[in-house]
Amino acid sequence: MDQFAAPVRERRRGLATLWVVASALTACAAIRADSADSHSMFACEPITLRMCQELPYNSTFMPNLLTHYDQQTAALAMEPFHPMVNLQCSPDLRSFLCALHAPVCMEYGRVSLPCRSLCVHARRDCLKLMEMFGVPWPEEMDCSRFPDCDESYPRPVDLLASTEPTDQSSMSVQRDYGFWCPRELKMEPELSYSFLGVRDCSPPCPNMYFRREELKFARYFIGVVSIFCLSATLFTFLTFLIDVTRFRYPERPIIFYAVCYMMVSLAFFLGFLLEDRVACNAASPGQYRASTVTQGSHNKACTLLFMVLYFFTMAGSVWWVILTITWFLAAVPKWGSEAIEKKALLFHACAWGIPGTLTVTLTAMNKIEGDNVSGVCFVGLYDVAALRWFVLAPLCIDVLLGMVLLLAGIVALNRVRMEIPLEKENQDKLVKFMIRIGVFSVLYLVPLLVVIGCYFYEQSYRAVWETTWVMERCREYHIPCPYQVEQTSRPDLVLFLMKYLMTLVVGIPSVFWVGSKKTCFEWASFFHGRRKHKE
Repeated sequence: MDQFAAPVRERRRGLATLWVVASALTACAAIRADSADSHSMFACEPITLRMCQELPYNSTFMPNLLTHYDQQTAALAMEPFHPMVNLQCSPDLRSFLCALHAPVCMEYGRVSLPCRSLCVHARRDCLKLMEMFGVPWPEEMDCSRFPDCDESYPRPVDLLASTEPTDQSSMSVQRDYGFWCPRELKMEPELSYSFLGVRDCSPPCPNMYFRREELKFARYFIGVVSIFCLSATLFTFLTFLIDVTRFRYPERPIIFYAVCYMMVSLAFFLGFLLEDRVACNAASPGQYRASTVTQGSHNKACTLLFMVLYFFTMAGSVWWVILTITWFLAAVPKWGSEAIEKKALLFHACAWGIPGTLTVTLTAMNKIEGDNVSGVCFVGLYDVAALRWFVLAPLCIDVLLGMVLLLAGIVALNRVRMEIPLEKENQDKLVKFMIRIGVFSVLYLVPLLVVIGCYFYEQSYRAVWETTWVMERCREYHIPCPYQVEQTSRPDLVLFLMKYLMTLVVGIPSVFWVGSKKTCFEWASFFHGRRKHKE
């Protein structure tokens, strides 16, 4: 047995050495590929790959679908498979690798893909040998990406077809190959980026939908509105600090609500000042990488902006619910200010604890995304699932709870006014209080419902917008174009402007609650007292 085992061990040792050398060459490929010039013009070129000599065709086209921009890069990527080809683990492996890395050259826009059966056979036959060396089957060679066909050689695929094939006699395989991440949008694997369901990929900056002049207008629009909201909420908070005893429960939650939207408007104002410096990653021309959207918690400034914006947005909606709860307790069970105030600790635990838990969860899940329209960072800008569960669901629950409690409280107060005889002065105060509650609630609910409507519209049409963008940019990026697109649409800038406007306008109603003669007298006495103190 030893006389047979020794040659096997020697062969394995030689294979291991060869595999290490191949891995080193692959590592060098990343460095050498960065210095390769990008192909701007289509041209056929003779095949120089050592593994792909003596094929039925002798010319290829670069870049291929694996974004190798020259044959030297493709050769280095194929190097780890040389031991498998030399050992002849599968008769289909060499044909499959060459069809993928050095596709047959046709006219511009028609690149051949290997048949799925060729990939399946090669993978099945060589998988055990690859497992022996601890090498997984590469994700970019997933067999589900390739067309179904019976031929041993690759069939041509029209990658630049738009919606209908122009030549009915064409041999092109008509199917949708999904989204292939362009080289310009590729990101390092350790960053855990994702775009259109593809890992290690990120959306382009400044924006994939709007022109620069449109973004500039939107940026200034958001900046001006954020200043108005910041001024209104700051005035409300300062009015409270002048006379803390004036705003007791059930009115006290309005102050915390104003503080929340003061922080929200401050975050948007910082986004206006920072422009794209936080929401976008800088371009790397030497590595053929364009500017891309920041994702995850790797960027500290983006993470901080996200935590402030998301936490206080959710906290503001929770304080709205608590405000309706305090009004309900005052109107229905007739709780006094002291009785409601005893529950203040519970109110604060819910108002700050629930948003805090959601914020930490999103940060741990790396769901942070740069908003290259407003310059801030938020969640659900490209991830529809995160938008549904972490933005739409909490806001809808808060609105429903608040409306039910608000209506119940108003009905109870109206019953008190109708059934219990009150003095003229007290009845007028009750009517004014009900009117203030109604006006404040309308000024809060209408903008928030518009924001929720914008989010629903956005998540419904997001897939159509993305498909349209891929169809418009596939030629530029040299990636497969969508096949048989049923609907195309581009988002309207007005929708985004309305969303940002209503997100910030929600905080302004707090100033109407403190806007009264009493507030004017308090500010006048405050300034008068400071002047006397200086004298």
